[in-house]
Amino acid sequence: MGFTMLIVEDEETLRLSLRMALRAEGYNVLCTEKGEEALKIVEKELVDLVILDIRLPGMDGLQTMGKIKELDPTILTIVMTGYADVETAVRAMKMGAYDYINKPFELDEMKLVISKALETQKLKMELNRLRRGRMEGWAEAGIVARSGKMKEVLELVEKVSQTPRTSVLIEGETGTGKELIAHAIHNQSARSSKPLMDINCSAIPENLMEAHIFGHEKGAFTDAKTQHKGLFELADGGTVFLDEIGDLSLSLQPKLLRFLETQTFKRVGGTVDLKVDVRIIAATNKDLAQCTKEKTFREDLYYRLKVMEIHIPPLRQRREDIIPLAYSFLDRFNREFKKTVKGIAPKAEYLLEAYDWPGNVRELKNSIERAVLLASGEEILPQHLPWEIRGKESEGTPSHYSLDYSLEEIERIHILNVLQDTGGNKSLAARRLGISRSTLREKLIKYGQYERKD
Repeated sequence: MGFTMLIVEDEETLRLSLRMALRAEGYNVLCTEKGEEALKIVEKELVDLVILDIRLPGMDGLQTMGKIKELDPTILTIVMTGYADVETAVRAMKMGAYDYINKPFELDEMKLVISKALETQKLKMELNRLRRGRMEGWAEAGIVARSGKMKEVLELVEKVSQTPRTSVLIEGETGTGKELIAHAIHNQSARSSKPLMDINCSAIPENLMEAHIFGHEKGAFTDAKTQHKGLFELADGGTVFLDEIGDLSLSLQPKLLRFLETQTFKRVGGTVDLKVDVRIIAATNKDLAQCTKEKTFREDLYYRLKVMEIHIPPLRQRREDIIPLAYSFLDRFNREFKKTVKGIAPKAEYLLEAYDWPGNVRELKNSIERAVLLASGEEILPQHLPWEIRGKESEGTPSHYSLDYSLEEIERIHILNVLQDTGGNKSLAARRLGISRSTLREKLIKYGQYERKD
């Protein structure tokens, strides 16, 4: 890992000898003799460690360290001081210095202090990587969660995955990714080595549905030439995902309820109770609570299914996820179609974020697939998007926010606009936004727009 360190020392011989020795160790070493210059370097470069003399011309070491901490609190500082300045060194430690070393010092002594400091920095970076890796793992499963709402969903998924048999009801509009969440629950559970059986309750005729779920005995009906095992038997030890549960017929609902309560069932035409170990995950785009009032869905089954309830918000309520999702689909379709589209033009990104996505993630996926096919250059441009999305072009610039946007969403768009307008200069952008550079860094990490380069 190539660490970058900054030496701030006005004594030229010491400064140059330290630089030579540390570069020989493989570090990227920057140097300056003034505190003011050190701040300029920190603004432009991603520095991991500062080796700082207490006594400097102009801005002294303590002032310099304080300003560096304001710019980027993740930077570690080692203070160099004379024996007469021990009290000042203690003050520096209280201000947040990692360590101090007395002059004159042996080079090996300095290397040891640096090694310990960089090990601390490496552990911090590794922890951040693990946190990012967790989100990347979700992305590999097709799930992107930059928004707070989706992060809450994934926290629920992780919790319910650890329960042995708790039934789960996943609610959300069409295209929000309910099936992906169901698969994530199964794949993270102790049942992951056992089958996951899917069935769409609206796709199979009512007269065939019971036999499909519970199986049938030979001769149970005209075409029943042999005994047939249903999904519940085939999924023994695993999970059954019942999609569009709101469309399950009223005649089958009590039989499903009985299974949830006893884990037993009878095949169609059978007389013997069969017992299996299956977790039920159900999903719906309907308001089941309203369905119970309209007597199209049993109230007792509804409450038995929703022991754990997960609501997936529509894409228009989590706009922070739109662009990361778009790029994940861009990568997928580049591979599938052997294309080399590298990105999405800023105006196209705005159009994607401004659109309300009635078809949710599924519609976004289809739109990016279309755009990748149409794109002939390195970027997806507005003209590559469907006309209903391009209609937002008439609304002006990204400063025109939808009333559906949360304050967090407005903040994200505004920060990215300012950063774009400053040509990516984070220090200038932070000043225009009225926040510190470290606060800007935190917000960019939060919004998935900042990646540290080692």
